[in-house]
Amino acid sequence: MENQLQKRHLVSSSLRTEYFSTGWMAFEFLVGFISGLEAGSILLIAFGLDSFLEIISGSTLIWRLRKEANGASAEEIQSAEKRSSLVVGTILLLLSVYVIFVSLFNLVNHQAADTSYSGIAIALASVVLMPILTFRKRALGKQLHSDALVEDGMCNITCAYMAATVLVGALLTFFFNWWWADSVAALVLVYFIASEGWESFQEGRGKD
Repeated sequence: MENQLQKRHLVSSSLRTEYFSTGWMAFEFLVGFISGLEAGSILLIAFGLDSFLEIISGSTLIWRLRKEANGASAEEIQSAEKRSSLVVGTILLLLSVYVIFVSLFNLVNHQAADTSYSGIAIALASVVLMPILTFRKRALGKQLHSDALVEDGMCNITCAYMAATVLVGALLTFFFNWWWADSVAALVLVYFIASEGWESFQEGRGKD
């Protein structure tokens, strides 16, 4: 009885954490994507689109946790996670191709992005917040024996790296007006997006 109550408490805490995380990703998507469109920044647009995919991933995990709370079978949960991972992984890989194409086009044509203060602010906030969410999810995931929750926490670390890349690119544009900084930083961002996408794609195919 005590173990059941403890597990119920852990699932509730995990759900609250995921609700907050997914809500933040929605805010991050709106600010990043809109700021990117206004500033003509492929870096911010890519950051915003990745945040949108994190919303899908987080929503799937919320569904999974709610299923666990209601006593769903492990097979049902695992099947849903694989389908979600395959879809998200495929979209992330396509996003990587898009970012590479647009970044190279901008470099060849000397297209520069304008400074985005809202983009700088959201990237700075994410650099601070994402590691906190990572530690929280990893701790809860280990207690629940949920690999999915632990892996979701690692996605937050990837998001922190992305936010740091966005921040560096935006600050270089702001302080030095380097026309190429946004596109080069976006190409660096592709490494994180593609790595996350390939890992998710492989998980969706049932491979480690």
